[in-house]
Amino acid sequence: MKTYFKKSLLSIAALLVVFACDNNFEDINTNKNVPTTVTPDLLLSGVIRNTLNNQVGEAWGIGNIVVQHTAKIQFVNEDRYLWGELNGVWNTVYGNMRNVQNIIDFAQNSTPVQNNYLGVALVLKSWMFSLATDAYGDIPYTEATKGKSAGIYQPVYDAQETVYNGILADLRTANQILGSSSETIAGDILYGGGTAAIIKWRKLANSLRLRYLMRISNKRNVTSEMQEILSNPAQFPIFESNADNAALVYLASAPNQWPLYTTRVGSFDEFRLSKTLGDYLTSINDPRLRVFARPTQNSVTAGTPVIAGIPNGLEDTQALSYNGGPQNISRVGYTFACLVCNDANQNPPQANVARGLLMTFAELQFILAEAREKNLITTGSAETFYLNGISANMNYYASIVPADYGINLTLPADYYTQAGVVYTGTTAEKLAKIASQKWVALFFNGLEAWFDWRRTGLPALLPGSSNLNDNKIPVRFIYPQSEQSLNATNRSAAVARQGADNINTPVWWDSN
Repeated sequence: MKTYFKKSLLSIAALLVVFACDNNFEDINTNKNVPTTVTPDLLLSGVIRNTLNNQVGEAWGIGNIVVQHTAKIQFVNEDRYLWGELNGVWNTVYGNMRNVQNIIDFAQNSTPVQNNYLGVALVLKSWMFSLATDAYGDIPYTEATKGKSAGIYQPVYDAQETVYNGILADLRTANQILGSSSETIAGDILYGGGTAAIIKWRKLANSLRLRYLMRISNKRNVTSEMQEILSNPAQFPIFESNADNAALVYLASAPNQWPLYTTRVGSFDEFRLSKTLGDYLTSINDPRLRVFARPTQNSVTAGTPVIAGIPNGLEDTQALSYNGGPQNISRVGYTFACLVCNDANQNPPQANVARGLLMTFAELQFILAEAREKNLITTGSAETFYLNGISANMNYYASIVPADYGINLTLPADYYTQAGVVYTGTTAEKLAKIASQKWVALFFNGLEAWFDWRRTGLPALLPGSSNLNDNKIPVRFIYPQSEQSLNATNRSAAVARQGADNINTPVWWDSN
């Protein structure tokens, strides 16, 4: 009897424990300090900052070099096209795309749908995937970011044409839905958020559409789509001035300073003005040369300041000894310099002068100039668009370069009428002038100048004399080697469809 009573008590106690555990299980085992969902405002700023900082890094390490804005005087592998893996774009796009998808999911699952956040996310998604596909070609797109939602951990690589169809569709949707809901955009460090930012994001969506339509214009007739945008500015607003530039403004203090500001002076000084850019700007007496480069240190000491570049693609010994050594080769301009990269008798550079560029009004004007010259659009004058592009880029630098840098950006009286600038000549000559000025305006804008050069072949760049790529300028990045082990089947299918996985295989829009 006692044994039975004890067993009954134990059974009752066990049931009480079970019910007690069951009643409090979720509460006890939930860490209230670790959120399970994050609102868009907390994700947006990180995505913008990370991707635009990567833009700066890509421009510095590869973009400026391959299009001969800058050149290297030591550790010259990049300048000789001995590239190997270049995974910054891939890692940044796919690493941050998870948070873009989180913004999209949160916005779509809200009641009502948060179309303002959704529209911003679609613009960022489109731009980021364009960076990846333009650098690598076929990429994971339709199945990307579906590991958590659909258990897809080895996404297929979509053909670049498919990726571009999605990009253009998402940008159209973004323009349509932005402003159609009532939530206030916060966390927007690009345009400042709030109601005023909505029109800015719409202008960016449509301006990017024009960029990408031009990108694929050698493969598809884009006339009707481009003209549709230009014919209805109320429905499809585009950039109207430098005030619309998608340009991240950095802060004067850490941690959100110009990304190169903490660079070691030795690492910064490996990069110098390319002779290609220097010679072009000198030939047209262009004051932007003084923004992009500084007089050589020896010439300043001698009291006769001269800006002098170095040819791209020299081997180490040639590069270090060129023109008598580094003291006779111009350093990269003060606007882009690191904290300790000042010359003698100069104050340290400021940390918030240069911008993280996504797209500018100047670029858009050059796109429209080319489109009009090729009769892809009927709106406006090619010459007007061309001149607007030049003046917009000049004014942009005039607005950001501090007066105490002592850089005079006043144009010579004959600047626009001189032979190298005036909008005259054959169609081919006019397109070459548009491309050359656009090339200058894309300085330090990620890989955009390289993407555009691959499409047009302009300006006419020549591989460096000691290049290691069979006298060819590269036209893509190879896929990350990690993809061979993590997603081998789908990567192999992309290579079979696209061509050999090397830096000389053109992507879809670049193939003829």
